[in-house]
Amino acid sequence: MSQRRRPPLNDQEVAPLIKLANGNALTLQREADREARMASALALFHSTASTHEIQPQSMKILMVSDVYFPRVNGVSTSIASFRGALERMGHSVTLICPGYPVGQVDEPGVLRIRSRQVPGDPEDRMVYYRDLLALAPKLADEAFDLIHIHTPFTAHYAGIALGRRLGLPLVATYHTLFEEYLHHYIRWLPRRWLRLAARRLSVHQCQQVDALVAPSRAMQETLTRYGVTTHTQVIPTGLGLDTFCHPQGDSDFRAYYDLPQEARLLLYVGRAAFEKNIDFLIDMLPKVLTEHPTTRLIITGEGPAHDSLVQRAQDVGVADAVLFLGYLDRSGPLQAAYRAADVFVFASRTETQGLVLLEAMALGTPVVSTAMMGTLDVLKEGEGCLIAEENLDDFSTKVKRLLSDDTLRQKLAERALTYAASWHEDAKSAELVALYRQLTADYQAKASK
Repeated sequence: MSQRRRPPLNDQEVAPLIKLANGNALTLQREADREARMASALALFHSTASTHEIQPQSMKILMVSDVYFPRVNGVSTSIASFRGALERMGHSVTLICPGYPVGQVDEPGVLRIRSRQVPGDPEDRMVYYRDLLALAPKLADEAFDLIHIHTPFTAHYAGIALGRRLGLPLVATYHTLFEEYLHHYIRWLPRRWLRLAARRLSVHQCQQVDALVAPSRAMQETLTRYGVTTHTQVIPTGLGLDTFCHPQGDSDFRAYYDLPQEARLLLYVGRAAFEKNIDFLIDMLPKVLTEHPTTRLIITGEGPAHDSLVQRAQDVGVADAVLFLGYLDRSGPLQAAYRAADVFVFASRTETQGLVLLEAMALGTPVVSTAMMGTLDVLKEGEGCLIAEENLDDFSTKVKRLLSDDTLRQKLAERALTYAASWHEDAKSAELVALYRQLTADYQAKASK
């Protein structure tokens, strides 16, 4: 019996079949690519494991973050400080963070995974959520004691999911006061809306973890005002005095930048960001120049406000007295800048702590700064610094006083060295370990009920 031949498919019938086939092929290819990436990441896991010998009663800590070096900011510095100190104390710390296209340095205990650029922010990256979660089986084998989350972006939500899958307690550090940041980057929405959104998101995320670390009392009070009820402990980031004060290399800062030996140098270190209030320092400079005409304001760091600050210096008429240096390496050039400066100046309104203030004092550079948010905890009048009001007259008067009084400047420099020593990172890390132990004990007690 002859079979009737099926008529050929027309174009309308063929098109969806081709689309389906292509879609299936693309899905399979994507899955193969993802498995290949994960195989590579898992292969790296043990190769990046800490070489530090684990002692009895030590803890195994998993940190997750959307930022780390070579991205230079306070979060990266805090993570590096605590990691180093915790490992010296005999604990094991594994950090999962983004891979960067350029500038990163492989180091034991740091697992870098695939990341993407943050829209509108060329400096920052965000890890891929699925890639991080794909590490869960291998992470389970490592028997971590807890997870410490450092950023409120992809790493936060991946950290929460990992905590649930692995049955581990979660602690997060609230590094950044986001309500003071968003309006600089999302200019098309009213500032009041952005502040409200930032507060609500902060409360939601803070309530998802078992404990919080606040870098300052001011930040702790802010979270309480938001309505956060999660246990919050104030633990500032300590300063690695041993390595920071004795860098591998050093240089003659003035000679390198062709600065006259008689020039008075004011130094700012930090991101060139709008919320850092650097324009205030530029506006203050003309008042200093009236008495000290050779003064130069040195601004290190990079960021989105750079072009605006350059224009501000031109508008104020001090372009020749302001030097923008970009980022300085932390093993020599940065320390040389601190030591060469006559006065370190700072006026940020949003610091959660202000580590650069301690860095300046640790190298014997007296400080003139406003005291707001986290800097309230760091600064003590006469202990290496003069505290100024956020107005041009008061701030410039204190700067001129230091530049004119060599005896006072030397006295503050000596006090600065002693004061900075009390902020050693080992002491702060011991406080963090105490929180870790209490958190894990409470978590285990709750789980046994």
